[in-house]
Amino acid sequence: MRTIRTVPELRAHLTRVEGRVGLVPTMGAFHAGHESLIGAARADTDHVVVSLFVNPAQFNDPRDLEAYPRDERADASIAQELGADVLFAPAPETVYPDGFATTVRVAGLSDVLEGAQRGPGHFAGVCTVVAKLFNMVRPDVAYFGQKDAQQVAVLRRMVEDLDFPLALEVCPTVREPDGLALSSRNVRLSPGERAKAAGLPQALRVAAEGGVEAGLAVLREYGIEPEYLALVDPDTFEAPGPLAVVAATVGTTRLIDNVLIERAATPERRGADPKGAVSVLPTP
Repeated sequence: MRTIRTVPELRAHLTRVEGRVGLVPTMGAFHAGHESLIGAARADTDHVVVSLFVNPAQFNDPRDLEAYPRDERADASIAQELGADVLFAPAPETVYPDGFATTVRVAGLSDVLEGAQRGPGHFAGVCTVVAKLFNMVRPDVAYFGQKDAQQVAVLRRMVEDLDFPLALEVCPTVREPDGLALSSRNVRLSPGERAKAAGLPQALRVAAEGGVEAGLAVLREYGIEPEYLALVDPDTFEAPGPLAVVAATVGTTRLIDNVLIERAATPERRGADPKGAVSVLPTP
């Protein structure tokens, strides 16, 4: 595996590559979820580029950016073991050079739930860096995880609207035995907070079967006050729909998760009041 840090070197390398190129965009701190994305890219494409860049533009809280786990050496070892061909690890000044003044924003989708909680710059930061990575790498396929469901919806819209010539593949969320979605942030949970966080996937399952209020009751049992718990459409993120989504801060660690349910189980198909399909609470 080759580690590359500049765009000219990356493009020079890729001009010599034959076959389909797969891109796995990451912010590092690899876990089994990242490994599943790299494995999917390795199985589907001929040349795998894993990007490693903690994107400052998508953090609304400087403390969150500072605390984000980083271990490039460990990540590089994992990427190499899984068969990645390139680890693209640019410096911030490479991605955002002096004078950088362009932002990519998807209106509407970027303004609700995660967008509303994390601020208007969050998804603009995601879209801008991913658009840059698409132009730097020029992949045939890019791989993302279902755990970041709203991010996936926003990026799908960006790819469609801007005519990026690539396929966007979404891989299933990888979970712990008790259902907690794997996240780079999980390492910041204390043992007690980790046990508490197990309430998130339970609440999603209950909400999928019995509605948002039933899911909120589960969160209260675990002592969790969510930023939001909602049943939304996975493409538009409008309520009601078959995607159960949640965000909550456990201790000092913000976690998100989602579960896609059968459309037959959505509130309107069960005769429930569609107005009860979404509950958004203030940030703790």
